[in-house]
Amino acid sequence: MGEDGSCCYVDREVTYVAQTIADSADSRRSRSYCSDCLFRGNVFMQVRDTLGTIYTDEAFADLFPTHGQPAFAPWRLALVTIFQFMEGLTDRQAADAVRDRLAWKYALSLELTDAGFDHTVLSEFRSRLMEGHAEQRLLDLLLEGCRKGGWLKARGRQRTDSTHILARIRSLNRTLCVAQTMVYVLNVLAEVAPEWMCAHIPMSWVERYGERLSHEHLPKDEQERKQYANQVGADGRLLLSAVEAPDALDWMKTLPAVNTLRTVWEQQFEPLEQGGAFRREPAVPAAQMITSPYDPDARNAKKRATYWTGYKVHFTQTCDDEAPQLITHVETTAAPLSDEGVVSHIHAELARKDLLPEQHLVDSGYVTVANLVQSQADEGGDLLGPAMKTHWYQAETGYDLTHFCIDWEAEQVTCPQGYVSSSWTPVQEAGKELIKIKFSQSDCKVCPSQSLCTGTTRRTLTL
Repeated sequence: MGEDGSCCYVDREVTYVAQTIADSADSRRSRSYCSDCLFRGNVFMQVRDTLGTIYTDEAFADLFPTHGQPAFAPWRLALVTIFQFMEGLTDRQAADAVRDRLAWKYALSLELTDAGFDHTVLSEFRSRLMEGHAEQRLLDLLLEGCRKGGWLKARGRQRTDSTHILARIRSLNRTLCVAQTMVYVLNVLAEVAPEWMCAHIPMSWVERYGERLSHEHLPKDEQERKQYANQVGADGRLLLSAVEAPDALDWMKTLPAVNTLRTVWEQQFEPLEQGGAFRREPAVPAAQMITSPYDPDARNAKKRATYWTGYKVHFTQTCDDEAPQLITHVETTAAPLSDEGVVSHIHAELARKDLLPEQHLVDSGYVTVANLVQSQADEGGDLLGPAMKTHWYQAETGYDLTHFCIDWEAEQVTCPQGYVSSSWTPVQEAGKELIKIKFSQSDCKVCPSQSLCTGTTRRTLTL
């Protein structure tokens, strides 16, 4: 992992060879030795004694080719991946733990003399999970084991809440972002097309982009900083022109790094026909703007007093009394995506696992009329949580919606002072079915509580 958050790994063509999980005589001796030497409350030993191996090689067979050099057993890599997360270890530290920690050898059914594997195998395994769209498989198989053990049942109570994930990138302002994007693309091209680079890249770029960029290296004067940004913009357009030229290699045009450069330039610079200058403001809102080329999916977001760059994650877990609290689903989204937008997908994933709850407890961010209705209609369960607080001024010292009595059958509303609405009008706005309610101006005008209710000549409500 580099200082800028980038990472790399060596890809090897490997195939898995299905291995029996039954302990060999040597591994049984190793487990017996570990059992005698280690404290029985060791969490890794408890995982093995309680849940067994959890995974099998066959569960990951579709992620590996049928030819190539043999791979370390996928079921072991899956367990190591979980253990690594539990301990907060780097790939290198996790690989060392497989070699030198007795509890890990016990859980993995390894002989004491087993040398383990190279640490790059772990990043390769994670890449296979992602490329095969199998990132949920580790959790799904673990949940299936918990179900068989009797610790997990459907139609109970579950709760969902969200928190933020910080992207592992440097915080960059807009000027530094475009400059760092040039550095990123040039480094990628130097690795994959060195001869092409030597033939097309001006020597002046070596000085401009060769050293590590930081806020301290940017011009302090505002005009000079603007000139610097415009120079970077011109360099980026020149590089894109060279990559997209007829004599360029076709595969270079679709490199992820080149696509990132293209998108950043569209966001941060005016079109060339309009001068190509650095924009005063980005062409897209913050929720869509790339903030670092090393993690182009990370986004800026704000929740109350918290600002961050990265993602948002939603955890769903069981919360039945006298039962283990188990995470049943993890949903990672773009940071700016509101909580209400993930409810239907969480329910769909829980239904796929046959783990839909009877009661789903959430906070106010997830509660909308549409989600409440859909939860009942599609899943037959209750979505329970406080309604979103109103932000109208009447909510503090006056009459908000909760003070009004709604008669749905008569299609009328009575205000706190006893006046009845004069109109009830169904409408559609932005694809939503709404009801607009108005009170009579003659009633509101003489009402002694008008200042607590409305700042206009009559009160209106929207349901």
